[in-house]
Amino acid sequence: MFSTPSDIRDVSGAIRDAVAPVFLLTGVGSILSVIVNRLGRAIDRARHLNALNPEQRKNFLNELDIIVKRTAWMRWSVGLFIFTGLCVALVIASIFIGVAIRVDLADFVLIAFITAMFSLVFGLLSFLREIILASQEVITRHRQE
Repeated sequence: MFSTPSDIRDVSGAIRDAVAPVFLLTGVGSILSVIVNRLGRAIDRARHLNALNPEQRKNFLNELDIIVKRTAWMRWSVGLFIFTGLCVALVIASIFIGVAIRVDLADFVLIAFITAMFSLVFGLLSFLREIILASQEVITRHRQE
């Protein structure tokens, strides 16, 4: 498989270059896990409120409206983080494919990584918006009491 010592150096260089994106992928997965957990809790709360009789539910309409907005932002965030993960995985695969078939994929790697970073930024901003809405929900509930 390796015909020359330079082939071994190329592969070891590719491994070295792929380490940082792998750590990024791990971080993205961790954040994604947190968001999905929050999404599940918001959905459970909405189901609970929707199961109330109409008279009881009237007291929670503001909370339901905020939950609907929160879930929309979380869906955006989840989608953007998944897209980030896909782009990072493409970066990692491209690094190794470029070495294996001896093709310069630097431009593709660069574009895929920049795309991943923009997706990460917008995913984080969506998550921040959801957190702001969740805080408003607590404040709204406190004022009603």
